[in-house]
Amino acid sequence: MNHTVVIVGGGYGGSLVAKELDPEADVTLIDPREAFVNAAASLRALTRPDWAHNAFFSFATLLQRGRVIRDRAVSADPKGVTLASGERVEADYLVLATGSGYTYPAKPRHASTSIAQQLDDLRETNRELAGADRVLILGAGPVGLELAGEIKDVWPDKYVLILDKADQLLPGFLPEVRGELRHQLDELGIDVRLGTGLTTLPAVGSGRAGSFEVTTDTGERIVADIWFQAFGVEINTGYLADGCLAPLTEQKAVPVTERLNVQGYDHVYAIGDIAALPDPKMASYAMTHAGIVVRNITAQLAGDQPEAVHTPTSERRILLPLGTRSGIGQLPAPDGVAAATAQTVYQRKGADLFTARFASRFGAT
Repeated sequence: MNHTVVIVGGGYGGSLVAKELDPEADVTLIDPREAFVNAAASLRALTRPDWAHNAFFSFATLLQRGRVIRDRAVSADPKGVTLASGERVEADYLVLATGSGYTYPAKPRHASTSIAQQLDDLRETNRELAGADRVLILGAGPVGLELAGEIKDVWPDKYVLILDKADQLLPGFLPEVRGELRHQLDELGIDVRLGTGLTTLPAVGSGRAGSFEVTTDTGERIVADIWFQAFGVEINTGYLADGCLAPLTEQKAVPVTERLNVQGYDHVYAIGDIAALPDPKMASYAMTHAGIVVRNITAQLAGDQPEAVHTPTSERRILLPLGTRSGIGQLPAPDGVAAATAQTVYQRKGADLFTARFASRFGAT
């Protein structure tokens, strides 16, 4: 009898676990969306609507043997998952990979809407952005920086201002990486102001056109035609709040062991943004976690002891394109980490934003 493996969440980590275990077990993937959304590509999808379809990959082509249920988990326990429709899905092995929510356009406005509706949203916002002369971005993290770079790549004459209350760009990264980032932002003409925020958010909604005036907490007035929110990660663990599986941490994350088991269970795993780990909430870490879980469940299916262990590292890695021609990076090196050249950032991410990688995973042409 084949064992059942149920994966909740079809993002970067969950879809990889489902794909890898599909030949080995009866796999069920649960996700409310029609398609996997490559969030790394969503900002370019906003600025280049003709290219936007490259950010979406239908779940219909992911699995050869297993099944995908388009539904949302409302509770999980040691034996399986209860869905919003009322359906119950039993599991021999359970992998929780529900990731995190983020503001549009970095992630879709409504996760469960169709690809067509999400493309319509992007086209509408693109039209509003195209007509704006002055763009305000709140948040100077990777999302805000990448969005600014994509906007400048298409509309070099737009005035783009990024505000952030933090006093450093990319804290925790190498000084030379942060210095090169500042240099490239200056070359692109992107105005970045740190250590300052707004007294109140604009009256116009994020991503909606409409001239407005706001005041910074230092008393400066700023006038813009559109703004985008680039802060506010929220991990998706609401379906675990009932405590039927395990108590969550204060940050609403799932406590895990070094083998990425949910504490107390050897057959339940949690990966990616929802796992209570010091790892940054980035796609590359979720996929690293997925590899560990695949090895452990594969061993368990064969009757062996799971031995793959995840060791969080304090060394930060990033590939941060600023449009199609610029970008900075920091990657693992023999003696720690090292700055990546703009050419490396282009080759490894900026050229296609991982489109080819996910086309391969999803069997897309």
